[in-house]
Amino acid sequence: MSARLSRTLRQVLTIARRDFTATVFTPVFLLFLFAPVIMGGFGAIGGAGASSVAGSGRDRARVVAIVPDALARSYAEADARLRAVFRDDAARPALTTLHPTADPAAQARAAFSARDYDAAAVLYGPAEAPVILRAPQDAPSARYLALLSREALADRRLGAQAPRVIAREVDFVRAGNTAGDRDQSAFFAVFGVFFLTLFLAGQVVGTMAEERNNKVVEVLAAAVPLEAVFLGKLLGLFGVAVMFVAFWGTVLAQLSQLVPPSVSAGLASLTPAVGGDAFAILFFAYFTTAYLLLGSVFLGVGAQASTMREIQMLSLPITVIQVGMFALSTAAARAPGSPLARFAELFPLSSPFAMAGRAANRPEIWPHLAALAWQLGWVALFIGVGARLFRRGVLQSGSPGGRWFRWRTKAAAGT
Repeated sequence: MSARLSRTLRQVLTIARRDFTATVFTPVFLLFLFAPVIMGGFGAIGGAGASSVAGSGRDRARVVAIVPDALARSYAEADARLRAVFRDDAARPALTTLHPTADPAAQARAAFSARDYDAAAVLYGPAEAPVILRAPQDAPSARYLALLSREALADRRLGAQAPRVIAREVDFVRAGNTAGDRDQSAFFAVFGVFFLTLFLAGQVVGTMAEERNNKVVEVLAAAVPLEAVFLGKLLGLFGVAVMFVAFWGTVLAQLSQLVPPSVSAGLASLTPAVGGDAFAILFFAYFTTAYLLLGSVFLGVGAQASTMREIQMLSLPITVIQVGMFALSTAAARAPGSPLARFAELFPLSSPFAMAGRAANRPEIWPHLAALAWQLGWVALFIGVGARLFRRGVLQSGSPGGRWFRWRTKAAAGT
């Protein structure tokens, strides 16, 4: 290792250690560390409220059958048989049967104004050719009533002669994971890298803008190459992100012991194609490159911004682009090997997400080594471009810094 490279590396690590300690050893870091608890608390409160409202709506919804008393029992028995095949979230509204009046059509229309329930669909008329009134958005409920009327009529007419099938259910465990399991694993991999990156990389912008306003960056640039300043700051804040991930990873690993067995079995089926150990290494590697890519872009943005308003205006388009990269990578994860997947794996901003999904979908290892080198090359490019823009657009137009500052100092001393 040359003396120049060794000196640059020491400078980078010094700046990284400075930013790491300045961020971690503050009371505000505890708020940042426990931000998921605060966010989860607000999310749980909002989710509970929404669930309560939705549950109240489901409890009041009904499908109504206006049928004679002789058919009401057949409708109830057919309804019980059909509901056995529904999941709770896919079941139709509960059945209510009414005795027909002299005008069943008017009775059916009046059922939509009932105070005790909210009618989704109402059936009336002859058993062989009933009429079903439904709300525009409740076509499935109307189809359920049509199926129910057929089952009830067949049961009424055939009685004991109606065929009964008693099937024997046998559990079977697949030897390997299915294509659906791999797609789900790929989605969770893409989402995990995206969420961690977007949640943790945003702090880079404010740090750079704050130190620019305090003239700290310009002082560092006078003694250290600007690229080393950018890289050191990026590595220091990445160390903060790693501490955050390690803390919550440990917490979740302990809480996983409390997960119900059914949930554990479902999670166990999400086996990535490259294997669990290799996937864990690749997931962390792609989180690293995704953080460095987005963080290097945010560094360049924060170096150009001088106020919080400018930071928000410049960082918002980057965040929108990242959401677009997430959507692109999610689509690529559902179609491995397609031209869309190849584009997502090669485009630098979406490459970490798409390659994390590929690790869950396809077993080859060597493409990941090439992808990591490709992504690190773009990190170096983004850092170089950001440092050059800062040097030309800020240091020369604002306070002096870097080589230009040293040249002016020598020139002043010579005069």
